[in-house]
Amino acid sequence: MTKRNQPLHPDAPLLYPDHPLPVSRRDFLRQGLISGMGMTLGGSVLSLFANPRAAQAALSSDLTTLANNLSTSCTLGTAGANPIPVICFDLAGGASIAGSNVLPGAQGGQTDLMTTAGYRKFGLPGDVIPGVAEANASATGTSNGDHTDSTLGLLFHSDSAFLRGILDKLTDVTARGKINGALIAARSDNDTGNNPHNPMYGIAKAGANGGIVTLIGSQNSDSGGNSMAPAGMIDPKIRPTKVDRASDVTGMVDTGNLTGILSEKDDVVAVMESIVRISNQKIDQVSTLVTADDVARDLVRCGYLKAADIADRFANVQIDPSLDGRIIDGADPANFAGTGIFTQAEYDGDSQFRKTAAVMKMVLDGHAGVGTISMGGYDYHTGRRSDGEVRDLRAGRCMGACLQYAAANNTPLLMYVFSDGSLASNGMIDDSTDGRGKGVWTGDNSSTAGSMMLFFDPNASARPPVLRDQIGWYRTDGSVDTASSAAANNVNLLAETAVLNYLALQGREGEYAGLFGGLGNSVASLSPYIAFPQIV
Repeated sequence: MTKRNQPLHPDAPLLYPDHPLPVSRRDFLRQGLISGMGMTLGGSVLSLFANPRAAQAALSSDLTTLANNLSTSCTLGTAGANPIPVICFDLAGGASIAGSNVLPGAQGGQTDLMTTAGYRKFGLPGDVIPGVAEANASATGTSNGDHTDSTLGLLFHSDSAFLRGILDKLTDVTARGKINGALIAARSDNDTGNNPHNPMYGIAKAGANGGIVTLIGSQNSDSGGNSMAPAGMIDPKIRPTKVDRASDVTGMVDTGNLTGILSEKDDVVAVMESIVRISNQKIDQVSTLVTADDVARDLVRCGYLKAADIADRFANVQIDPSLDGRIIDGADPANFAGTGIFTQAEYDGDSQFRKTAAVMKMVLDGHAGVGTISMGGYDYHTGRRSDGEVRDLRAGRCMGACLQYAAANNTPLLMYVFSDGSLASNGMIDDSTDGRGKGVWTGDNSSTAGSMMLFFDPNASARPPVLRDQIGWYRTDGSVDTASSAAANNVNLLAETAVLNYLALQGREGEYAGLFGGLGNSVASLSPYIAFPQIV
């Protein structure tokens, strides 16, 4: 069957007669009725994060002593303790991650090929399945000549929309050779935010931290995204900060109007320090300011101290991604003579690019430990392949932007991509320009689901190795073998698998059992779930 319809705009809503009407924010996001925007950082506020690794001046010694002597923890001046920044992509609605993007394989890994019928289920007709010679291999750029592509280590289909988008923004060819990854074969329920996919709390528990906040997310939810976080991982003290507009970021580093009144940073800090000293005296004199409880009074003291610390670290410092020449082409030619990731028109015209730019800058500059970028509208079984291709291409560009910025920043990055369920094709072909001669998406199908991990190591002299390119496996008919791993049919354990690999990259996998333990508590039992050896 031939489809020649134009694809929907990537922000167009997706409504189906066999789906219930959206009633929750998550429903609206997965069907593309809202964008799930992350920070649209703009103006001078976001100019906060210039050089996060640089040493910051300390507060006056009497205030540092006060912070150290408080009965409650009051940490000041930290740049974030996170050797591996992590960015999660939550593609709401059930994206096709495994199949025509990342190649799934049988028990022997990605190169253990499935049947033609299995690949057809993933929307790949027989003439473009892995192992078949490509008539126009040179036209696909980086293909291996058999409809596979190993440019990023992890094996993609040579015409993967994710891959095309990633390579469009990851222009640093050297950086491409410093990336590797793995596919996790794991089913999850379709069209629901109730899958506990998001591993951010677990990664924070494993040690990720940021200089301002621990977690950020583009949705005002307990997980920071569309899918839930596993209940056993949630720590309400570090609930993700929602960052979808400049004012949200301003509030995190607000020094009031002092920076407009006082031009010198030292003057701003001096005023803030004086406020701390005066307030501390008042708290001692008036014990009923909050309560008579010493701990509550110390929490108030710490709040004043942190405000002074923020002024010390961020007053008059630029953080705006729209002013960063590494992100926006031509934005800062004085400090960056190269080519930016986004053109000004791309950045101004697409909220997903603005969101990605903001979140990746905050995480990769060390001001947040882990960030989630939710992108809606991935329930794209419209009867056209083109709608899914267009959406996947934009998601790939956002992923590529994160990798390119990590390379420009000389910072490692673990990127984790997941979605609530997946979908399948019945073999009908969309031969339109954007359909690319592939099978149309005709319905939800959780059995074809999977999650993807990519890791970038800026210090690698060659491609980082992997212990395995696939965790679990698929049956030759294209369905997840739910007995292939504990994570294959348990989304809680899928999230733990992501945390385990975060630890393994640092050689700390032995700490996993003390944190969670759902996958096992011995080296032998954990081995099948570890894709990455120690790299960092």
